[in-house]
Amino acid sequence: MTGTSAPRSDTDLVGRLRELRPLIRSHAARAEQRRRVTGEVVEALSGAGIHRMNVPRHYGGYQTSLRTQVDALSEVTGACGSAGYMAMIQGGTSFIAALFPDEAQDEIFTGPDVRIGGTLVPGSKAVPVDGGYVVNGKSPFATGCQDADWHLLTALDDTGEGPPEMLWLAIPMAELTVLDDWDVTGLTGSGSNTVVARDVRVPARRVLPVEPMLAGTFPSRRNGDDPFYRMPVMLLFCAWTAANALGLARAALTEFGERIHQRGITYTVYERQHEAPVTHLQFAEASMKVSAAELLTADVVEAIEAKAAAGEPYTTEERARIRAQCGYLARLCKEAADLIGSASGASSLHREAPIQRIVRDLNALNLHSYVNPAANLELYGRVLSGVDAGTPFL
Repeated sequence: MTGTSAPRSDTDLVGRLRELRPLIRSHAARAEQRRRVTGEVVEALSGAGIHRMNVPRHYGGYQTSLRTQVDALSEVTGACGSAGYMAMIQGGTSFIAALFPDEAQDEIFTGPDVRIGGTLVPGSKAVPVDGGYVVNGKSPFATGCQDADWHLLTALDDTGEGPPEMLWLAIPMAELTVLDDWDVTGLTGSGSNTVVARDVRVPARRVLPVEPMLAGTFPSRRNGDDPFYRMPVMLLFCAWTAANALGLARAALTEFGERIHQRGITYTVYERQHEAPVTHLQFAEASMKVSAAELLTADVVEAIEAKAAAGEPYTTEERARIRAQCGYLARLCKEAADLIGSASGASSLHREAPIQRIVRDLNALNLHSYVNPAANLELYGRVLSGVDAGTPFL
């Protein structure tokens, strides 16, 4: 892990990241070409302190408020969707790492800027052995794995008796192999390759059962009573991915606002696009969609933080509603970007034009199984109709 000189406080974290936007934006095209975020941007983000947002304070972390986390991630994503998505995943898995047994945290959080990746795709098997597990298998979509220090790998407890238990296992990246298989059309620079475990031995202290964690039970003694770590992980991912969607959609509005003063509409009388009534309608509708997404995001953040502060449990309906809001606002952001992309002319197809990348990134985000608007609406509709939600991931 590379050390940084990140400030000890998250005061003005958003401002620090805003100052980095020109740098991050200038590396966005290169990140796509390399299929991973550039080293310069990774180090700049660490230097600003973004990896400290969910690290416990006793390890030098910030435990940043959810509202500030959303604003911070939106700033990064607005400059580069891939960089913002990587920051979101690493920030989220740091939160999960803080739920592991304290002994494991002492190993993982050797510094507040540690970079942790992880997935929730159980493509591996964990065979019990004396003192822990031996893990074999693949973990796809491991965002930012080439720049991570640790990976939280999801595996099924292969005891051969009864239904397998899903586990998160904390493994140093040095013990895993990275497959160079991330070749996609959206969030292209996120470096979400597959990592492979081959006979990796994981001690029991570095294991976190997933099902109890989803129910609010986790083994960390130091963080067990901290309201910050009582916030449900899956609901936090709704807020974090909302930040990604908003950052991209806002960037699309900014890009469009600049382009319409620089180009005309070919084969029409409009020498400048901003003079055309159709542009006014397109710009206004896209802006309203983003504004609606902002309101939904604010409601999600308020609902999560209010419950955590009061120490109150979340009902199934409240959880399902937040999942639905997450998917719906992501769809609104995608619709706004699609509208702007279709109004930006053929010149926007050039790879140096940010709008085409924004459209592709938002499409990719909407395809994420946890964000998918249709799946999340169905889930909420099931609960509203008195039917079981059909998933424990709430």
